[in-house]
Amino acid sequence: MQETQVTLARVDSRDLPDFKTEMEAAFAVAVIEEFGSLPDGSIPSGSDLDQSITAPGTLLLHILCDGRRVGGAVVVIDEVTNRNALDLFFLSPREHGRGLGFQAWTAIERMFPKTVVWQTHTPYFEKRNIHFYVNKCGFKIVEFFSARHPDPHFPGPSGLPGGGEMFRFEKIM
Repeated sequence: MQETQVTLARVDSRDLPDFKTEMEAAFAVAVIEEFGSLPDGSIPSGSDLDQSITAPGTLLLHILCDGRRVGGAVVVIDEVTNRNALDLFFLSPREHGRGLGFQAWTAIERMFPKTVVWQTHTPYFEKRNIHFYVNKCGFKIVEFFSARHPDPHFPGPSGLPGGGEMFRFEKIM
């Protein structure tokens, strides 16, 4: 059996509409699985996504498997502190369960070797993500955001079902 090769490539501005569509489709699967349907609008919302991809230090990456697009990532790189963030990370649902997410994550780590700490968030209901970040990638849950403990840095994705409760993860390199 031939091993697949997962690589990363920067998203060209011409690819941005497809990148957004692929991300929305990937995120919709978990929401539908948990809640039965999507709320009005996309997940993440267009305005949340636009805000995320235009932040200083942001890089958009295609995840490629043997040269074929299978997902993407939005990372924010702070060249001064080397405390970096994985803002968004997705694989096409048809690619789940093949180990590609872990291969993509390790490729991201290799791409930014000066990173001291990685940070990411995921909704409380995303058990597959929680398993992935904690058990596969070595992140630790460091905070839980809810109505009783809101995120002081940003309100979280708008339109997210389940009250917008989120876990914050960190991985110390």
